[in-house]
Amino acid sequence: MLYVYVGLAGALGALARYGVGIGMHTLWTGTFPLGTLTVNLIGSFLLGWLTHYLFQTGRLSPMVITAVGTGFIGSFTTFSTFSVETIVMIESGNLIGALTYVTLSIVLGLFSSWLGYKLGRRRFRRFVKREGEA
Repeated sequence: MLYVYVGLAGALGALARYGVGIGMHTLWTGTFPLGTLTVNLIGSFLLGWLTHYLFQTGRLSPMVITAVGTGFIGSFTTFSTFSVETIVMIESGNLIGALTYVTLSIVLGLFSSWLGYKLGRRRFRRFVKREGEA
């Protein structure tokens, strides 16, 4: 049954990524891959937040946690597309764009994960305190 949950969540994550990509394409017509950068930053934040808040509250089953983390977020984010887009920029002579993309992806991705982690941990501490008072 876990495979079904992961598969369904993965399909939803892929559809969400596609939707964000379409939305970003209507806002940004340049050659810089802003859609992929956006989904990867959102996914990094979400996984950091979910890992340190929602997954620790005990309100979700391990199957749902795996489905959300591995299925949805795993298919929402995309390292392979990031890699190919970087190579395409290098091959087309856009070395500055490629270096900018890689740097932004790493620095902002780590920052997004850190921010999600910190906010999730803060929220979880409030949750634990509130549950202790009940």
